[in-house]
Amino acid sequence: MINNLLDILSYQNIYLIANWGVIPFWLLLIILPNHGVTIFFAQSIVAPLLLASAYSFVAYDIFLEGNIFNGFELYRGLDDLYSMFSSEAFLLIFWLHFLAISLFLGAWISRDSQRYIVPRFLVIISLILTYFTGPVGLFIYWFVRIFFAKKINFND
Repeated sequence: MINNLLDILSYQNIYLIANWGVIPFWLLLIILPNHGVTIFFAQSIVAPLLLASAYSFVAYDIFLEGNIFNGFELYRGLDDLYSMFSSEAFLLIFWLHFLAISLFLGAWISRDSQRYIVPRFLVIISLILTYFTGPVGLFIYWFVRIFFAKKINFND
C-alpha cells in the first residue's frame, strides 16, 4: 500500500496536483472574496499548509537521497543555481515554495483591499498578476493601495 502511495506521489504528479490545485483558491479570491468558503480555504493557512506538506515530502526525499547540501549551490552564482534546477526535486521544491508564498500573498491582498475599500477591478488585476508573476502583482497592488489608504506604510 505504501509503495502504491509513493508511486502516486511522483514529482510529476505532485507538480500537476499543486499546479492545478491552487487554481480553485485563486478563483475564490477573485470571484467570491467575502464568502465563508473563501475565508476558510483561501484566506486562511489551509492552502499554504497543503503546499507545505508537499514541500516537506519533497524535502524529506532530498534528505533521503543525501542531496540536502546541494541546495546551497544557489548562493555560489547563477551557473550553480542553473545546475541546481536541473534536479527535478530542487526545481519542484522551489515551485512549491513559489505557489505557497504567492497564494499567501494573494490572500493578504484580498483581505487588505477590503480594509481600504480598493475597487474590485483593481484588486482582480493585482491578484491575476500575483498569480502569474508574484512580486509584480504585489508591486502593482501596493501602488494602488497608497491612493486608497491615503498613506505610505511599510509595516502593514
